[in-house]
Amino acid sequence: MEDVTIKIPRTLYERAVKWIEENGGFSNVDELIQFLLREFISEEVEEVYSPEEEEEIKERLRRLGYI
Repeated sequence: MEDVTIKIPRTLYERAVKWIEENGGFSNVDELIQFLLREFISEEVEEVYSPEEEEEIKERLRRLGYI
């Protein structure tokens, strides 16, 4: 899968970095943004995750205190 570049305001990027440092669960802002976009658009497009991806998502949610 080919990656593309998106632009966000630096202040938003810095807030995302700070959030990751405080909450964990993601190794960088790219991972956080990909996760959020998948979750946001998943209502419109049904996406099937592999068992490994599902376990990774569950682990992230556990670390964030949602599970």
